[in-house]
This record gives sequence, C-alpha cells and structure tokens, in this order.
Amino acid sequence: MTDQPHQDHFAGTLTGAVFTGDAKARFALCYPETPHMLSHCLLQHPLLDLEALAQLGESLPEKSLEYNRGDLPIGIRPEDVPSNGLTIGETIRSIDSANSWCVLKNIEQVPAYRDLLMALLAELEDVTSVTTGEMLRPEGFVFVSSPGSMTPYHFDPEHNILLQLRGKKTMTVFPAGDPRFAAPQAHEAYHSGDGPRNLPWDDGFAAHGADYRLQPGQAIFVPVMAPHYVRNGDVPSISLSITWRSEWSYAETDAHAMNSVLRKLGLNPAPPKRYPVHNAVKSFGYRALRKLGLD
Repeated sequence: MTDQPHQDHFAGTLTGAVFTGDAKARFALCYPETPHMLSHCLLQHPLLDLEALAQLGESLPEKSLEYNRGDLPIGIRPEDVPSNGLTIGETIRSIDSANSWCVLKNIEQVPAYRDLLMALLAELEDVTSVTTGEMLRPEGFVFVSSPGSMTPYHFDPEHNILLQLRGKKTMTVFPAGDPRFAAPQAHEAYHSGDGPRNLPWDDGFAAHGADYRLQPGQAIFVPVMAPHYVRNGDVPSISLSITWRSEWSYAETDAHAMNSVLRKLGLNPAPPKRYPVHNAVKSFGYRALRKLGLD
C-alpha cells in the first residue's frame, strides 16, 4: 500500500441524519427482499469529492482497485474487459473524458472512510437487527463512472444500498433467487470460489428487469444476489455503495456451496430458500465439511 492520503483533506463528519424518516420507513417495509428507492442527504461531503477520491484510489492496494473501459456490453466475461491504459488517479481526475468505469473497494481501510461507513450503517441498524440480525462485515465501495459507461450484468453476496452522489444512472434489477436470470450453477460456482460475479446475459431477460433511475440524493437497496446491471447517464457519476452481511446471507452462501458439493456427487439439489427461511441444514453441513477440509 502507498502512503495514506493527507487526512486533513478528509476532514468532515456527518452533521445530521443522512437517511430521511420516510426513507427509513420504506427501508423497514421492504428490507431484506424487495428492491426499493430511498432518499438521502449525503451530498457534497469532502470525503467524496473527485480529488479526495483520486487520492483515496492512489492510497489503496492494487487488489482494492478495479477500473477499465466503460463502453462495455451488458454481458461480458471478466477476462474480456479491456483496460483503459490509465492509472487509477488519472482515471478519476479525468473521468469526464476517460470513457472509463472504476470502483474503489473496501474504502473502510482508511479510517476516515470507515467512520463514514459505520455512521451510515448505524442509522439503519434498528431495522436490520430485528430482521436479519447483526450487521456483519461492513464494507464500502465508491464507483466513479464516465458518461454512458456500463457496469455489466452481475450479482453480489451482500445486502447493499447504493447512494447516488453526482450524475445520473439507471440500475436494472432482476428478481433474486429466480433461476431464469441466474442459474443455480452460477450461484454455486461463485460461492464455492470457482466462478465470477458476472453473469451470462440473454437479450430475452430485458423485459423482466425493473429500471431504477437514480439522481443525486437518491439511493437504491439491492437484495442479496439480485442480478443487476447499471448504465450511467450523460454526465460523470459518483456513487457510494454501503454493504453488510448477515447470518442469513452467510447461510445462503453456504447452502449454495453445499449444493455445489452435492451436484459434484451426481445429485440435483434444490436451491436455497429466500428470506425468512434460514437454510440452516445445508449451511451447517457445509461448515462441517469445511472444518474437516472436505469442501
């Protein structure tokens, strides 16, 4: 890791609630299984301006950076994504014209960003604690995108809220747990470490996705493993993704991994159930195999 950015530039704390009362009420109604829009007040924070993010990118280890050309199709294999030929700092500082997409991963590695992430999640904890339980493994990701750039079709294992800070983008979300849009084998490969987040795309899927159009001050909650893709608008975009895991999400992960084991034995296992079913049997079974080194 390179030297940490100058922390004076990162000064700044939240002076009030970021999520409005209406947003929290909607979150309580829809969490954890229904995608929904929220409003937020996290605009013009000094940690999230372009120069601060360029410095953050230059401070993070290479494994925490992903950046590439932004003119991608909806469906593309990770190994086929072309480089943009720039450094991360150059990419962010020239995002208006760089024709690129980048994500800064695990921003909580920098203390000021961890403080921001934990303050945001604390506003939602009273809702999550009575549904999926304790917020585990909090992580933050910042997306900086050129006009018209595409984040290809994929899924994520975390509970996720994406806050739009600058520019506009449209996220198209598909039902979580529906095998039409992400085959059981894709889940199993991902959760057993043998497959990517990116998913095969079929143009026939398009009619089944729900479009959520985000502007600054809006956010979207995305359920665990709900397939989605994101298309940026006609100006540069900055978005902050705040994520967490739960015991339920870890059980779902382990159940998929257990199904991978069962499939290799010639069986055709039923996919994990969605919330509120806990998938405890397969989860405990896989954890036992993992302890024995048999996974």
